[in-house]
Amino acid sequence: MAREILYEKHGDVAVVTINRPEKLNACTIEMFDTIEECMREADRDDAIRVAILTGAGDKAFSSGADLEEAIPMLTSGARPVSIDPTKRLFSDVFKPIICAVNGMCIAGGMELLLGTDIRIAAEHATFALGEVRWGIVPAGGTHIRLVRQIPWAVAMEMLLTGRPIDAKRAFDIGLVNQVVPLGELMDTAMQWARTIARNGPLAVRTAKEIAVRSLALEPAFVVETLLAERVMRSEDAKEGPRAFAERRQPQFKGR
Repeated sequence: MAREILYEKHGDVAVVTINRPEKLNACTIEMFDTIEECMREADRDDAIRVAILTGAGDKAFSSGADLEEAIPMLTSGARPVSIDPTKRLFSDVFKPIICAVNGMCIAGGMELLLGTDIRIAAEHATFALGEVRWGIVPAGGTHIRLVRQIPWAVAMEMLLTGRPIDAKRAFDIGLVNQVVPLGELMDTAMQWARTIARNGPLAVRTAKEIAVRSLALEPAFVVETLLAERVMRSEDAKEGPRAFAERRQPQFKGR
């Protein structure tokens, strides 16, 4: 398992940590795959009742995909937006996942968050989907999940402007369950995990599975995949990341 992703067991709670604080916990595609496999491992392990996902350090939960690696790969067609168009991060993991947001949660970090069930945020955490600013789209399930989890107008604000919201607003709109000082973040997440773990494991897992399956997200994920591919193969999708790397404003052509 890559050193950038840590998997630890604390009794019946698994803790998965994105361990790349020097890069604001930006994730390579391999790291995203490893996070997914960690959650699948927790889901298979009868000794684990709940998983917690967090980031190392005090600045970022995750700043999203490592643009130097992930975006050129996506826009070149080397890897499709989703290998299985009917699935997204954690969409078939039915044990509860708690997200402990220890700082900025943007782009791919938001896509990780949206696949979790309970969210605890540090007071300084921020949340954003800035992809449109660089001519791309958050194609990891965000268009499907976000509009089902928060009010439509706020979801559109985040998707269309790329502007961030702070932890207080995230709580007010129901994106997160609780906001606490950074020093209390992991203890609070663990308290939530212990509360859930005391309940009947079959009942808890089934409650989540019923809730998730009743949303019937798979057809919507396919639509997102098909439409996102159109954007990711465009000239704008190449210009945006190039402008980001060169620290300049992108010159979009709408094609």
